[in-house]
Amino acid sequence: MRKIAVVGRGTAGSLAAASVTRLHPDSDHELHHIYDSRIPVIGVGEGSWPSLVQELRQLTNLPHETVQQRLNGTRKYGVAFEGWGRRNQDFIHYFTPQQVSYAYHLSADTMTELLHESSRARHIDAKVLDITRVEGGAQVEFENRTTERYDLVFDARGFPRELHPDRHIEISFIPTNTAVIRRCPAIVTEDPNGPILQHTYTRAVARPHGWIFVLPLTVHTSYGYIFNRDVSGLAEVESDFDAFLETDGVSEFEQRSVIPFPNFVHRRIYDGAVARIGNAAAFMEPLEATAIVSAQLQIGMVLQIRLNRPAENLERDAPVVNRFLVNNTLRYGLFVGWHYSCGSRYDSEFWRHGRDHAWPRYRKAADPARVDCDALRRFDEMIELMRQTVIDKSDWNRMCAVPLTSYCQVSQGLGC
Repeated sequence: MRKIAVVGRGTAGSLAAASVTRLHPDSDHELHHIYDSRIPVIGVGEGSWPSLVQELRQLTNLPHETVQQRLNGTRKYGVAFEGWGRRNQDFIHYFTPQQVSYAYHLSADTMTELLHESSRARHIDAKVLDITRVEGGAQVEFENRTTERYDLVFDARGFPRELHPDRHIEISFIPTNTAVIRRCPAIVTEDPNGPILQHTYTRAVARPHGWIFVLPLTVHTSYGYIFNRDVSGLAEVESDFDAFLETDGVSEFEQRSVIPFPNFVHRRIYDGAVARIGNAAAFMEPLEATAIVSAQLQIGMVLQIRLNRPAENLERDAPVVNRFLVNNTLRYGLFVGWHYSCGSRYDSEFWRHGRDHAWPRYRKAADPARVDCDALRRFDEMIELMRQTVIDKSDWNRMCAVPLTSYCQVSQGLGC
């Protein structure tokens, strides 16, 4: 572990570089942060989980208040669902302890800047052609630059160009695959004397063609329409987006991007020398803000294993770590896909597709024989647990990627 590379400068790559800087015990290691400056970082607004609040404090050595202000952040206490499920009632999925535990709404571009300040790395601006495992480590092949060998490489290059069944598990039971991102005026007034302390929530608003997220930051509000481009055309989505913003009292906006995305988990997140992190490891639509927390887990597990376990255990450790990461990520996917099982207030083509066609695929897609993990069994256990008349106290802390309290809140809200 004398020579480590991080490839990619988005959220996951920046987290990895800062984490290596903090956790590596030896000051004589060499860290290369590699990225192609010609590839822009999409500065979207992002939601997170409470674990990020403490981690950013540790990585930056800055007070929580300073971190929040640097992120243009607000305090996120949960997700407010509007129009989801069969009960036709709005509900909130709170972090627990309710109204105490909070995460951040943040600007992704300011977070990468903050993390770069906390990283000790040699920055290499180059196009990476390939990353491959070799004897004793991994090598990075560059365009117009000599190939370099590393003991460990974090691959944070983003989505695969296409999914391959032998390399990827497709989360086909999540019915969305495209996001339209807009930046609108701030709805939260920044306090010049300190961080915003008011409770805010990510809004997840059901719409005829999918759903819209609303993330309140101090400098702007991030809106995104999440839909399925195979079910709805971009023009009709844009038209409904316009109508929603008008009813929300938003008279102007900046069109940021249209982002197609796959819902997937890589079968080999970690092989002992290459650790795929962030969108290179897995992705699913941002309904429950699983992207950053997944990257935190991937980076943290790999570094803890590599820095604290004897090298002779590497070949045995890598498959165990990989199976855990794949398993946990697929559990996130099952939790997110389950949100569509009861439809919404809209009896539209999209919601019928999500409820009647996409979600029913979950058993086949997560079949243990196909995915080599027990995510489906653990998900089934959580559903059965909630069907009990009384849940025994010994089961209160049960988890399937997210705690039982999250399953119960969503189940009640959707009317499952």
